[in-house]
Amino acid sequence: MGENTRIPPAAPSSPRPPIHTVLPPLLLGTATFNTQYVADPLSMPYRDIVASAIALGVNGFDTSPYYGPSEVLLGSALDALMNPTSSASNPLPIPLQRHQFFLVTKAGRVAGDEFDYSPAWIKYSILRSLQRLHTDHLDLVYMHDVEFVSPAEVLTAVRELRRLRDEEGVIRYVGISGFPADVLADLAEMILAETGEPLDAVLSYGHFTVQNRRLALPWVGGQKEPQESAKSALVRLKQAGVDVVLNASMLGMGLLTSRGIPVDAGTPVIGDDGEEIESPFVKWHPSPPELRLACKKLADIAAIAGERLESVSLRWSLQEWARVGAAAGVGVELPSPTARQHLERVGAAVCGVTSSLELEETVAEWRGALSCLGKTLEGKPDENYGPLREEKVLQLVEKELWPVLGEWIDFAWDSPGKGFVNTRREEDKGRVPDDGIISAYAARKAGRMIAETSTR
Repeated sequence: MGENTRIPPAAPSSPRPPIHTVLPPLLLGTATFNTQYVADPLSMPYRDIVASAIALGVNGFDTSPYYGPSEVLLGSALDALMNPTSSASNPLPIPLQRHQFFLVTKAGRVAGDEFDYSPAWIKYSILRSLQRLHTDHLDLVYMHDVEFVSPAEVLTAVRELRRLRDEEGVIRYVGISGFPADVLADLAEMILAETGEPLDAVLSYGHFTVQNRRLALPWVGGQKEPQESAKSALVRLKQAGVDVVLNASMLGMGLLTSRGIPVDAGTPVIGDDGEEIESPFVKWHPSPPELRLACKKLADIAAIAGERLESVSLRWSLQEWARVGAAAGVGVELPSPTARQHLERVGAAVCGVTSSLELEETVAEWRGALSCLGKTLEGKPDENYGPLREEKVLQLVEKELWPVLGEWIDFAWDSPGKGFVNTRREEDKGRVPDDGIISAYAARKAGRMIAETSTR
């Protein structure tokens, strides 16, 4: 699928269905296709991971230009599936169709401390993402890490995304992503008040985990109709008209894993081969040393129970967010495997993996969580991930892990941190590279208009 032959679509002529009816309940997050998570993303089995996701029914993908080579790698993997080559064992491969998967990316974050929310940069970023991802449209675009810029900048950027949606037809849905849940709620309320249109989706990360439950504290512990919830970020997001709230970074960006995150760069971790390696997280992860030590204790407790902390954390977040998202009215509809109808909503989640094996485990836990809620997807869930596992995980988390966390439960680090300065100079905002992306899009758009005129 050559980029030079792709014609941008016209602006959509029919109303878009609500995003909760089309967004997959589980998306593969590809922030892990990046040096922040692995030493060499190019050597990881990214094509196998993406192909396995499609085969397992995970047909939503979340990426960002900020995630190093993630967009390029994901685009390459999807393009290989859409344009498969024949082989002796598979002489007539069936191409993946664009409508069979849901593609999400972000815009605005250029580098660690560099942000550009100007309309010119947002347009450039979107057109570049289209090229990298080998597609003519993006299903959902978030403004990335909105807490790092002013509300006015966020509003301007959201308006540009909506212009690209309505006038160019290259985006279907618009949202925001970030870390502080209250800031996400503030901005959702502001955008509704200023534009009269709510956000389609909000991506919250690291705020509904075993360690940090802040996003939806009123619902934690099985409470179905929480009291005194008016100030809850989740309630505020719903009241601001946000259709779907997604939960990401269920492992706290590597914090809730068996290896954990060393207190400092001088402390190595043990790799899968038993050798000491340098943790890729230690240099950038914003967690304080005391929290890292507390989470290491959780890993030890899980091991005594015969579990890996990442497995327990993943299952708890998946099953509880599926329930809470439905209770709060910000989930997505599950398609029925037997009829053209939809079941009630479940909370949608984004999971990141570095291998097909991790993906298979995640999907097994997800299917088990849904089965415990009385919901099913195509395929029979593994009984090993059913009610007995749900009860074990709940008991382990509530009776052993939470008490050990003590003061660190529901702790959230500051974002942005103290002293943050956007390194993007004012005079550079809106300045885009002369790399042919804008001109190539303009040429294709002009060609489409000529073609449409000639057929009238």
